[in-house]
Amino acid sequence: MPLVHIHVIESRRTQTQLRQLADTVQQVMLDHFAAPNRDRYQIVTEHKPGQIIAEDTGLGFKCTDDIVIVQILQQGRTLDHKQAAYRALAERRHAESWLESSDLIVSVVENT
Repeated sequence: MPLVHIHVIESRRTQTQLRQLADTVQQVMLDHFAAPNRDRYQIVTEHKPGQIIAEDTGLGFKCTDDIVIVQILQQGRTLDHKQAAYRALAERRHAESWLESSDLIVSVVENT
């Protein structure tokens, strides 16, 4: 049962776009984290401008106000599962043109 937090800046996306984003993340959970169908626990939080601070750590990435931070709290997934999820989110982001690569941050946290 992964618990997914999706953080965005408020008023940057419509409710339809937020739902599409959440649906995309859920499909990745089903496809790459072996989550059971209908095992969906997601929290979408919109933050006021300035309340998400994401600075470059020397990698040359510059985030904009379109930033999306996806934090997945999970247990029992292997490194292969995690890498597959990262890859799938990046590929879908690119294929669906919903986000620049520098504006996607994905963090997987192990809950034992």
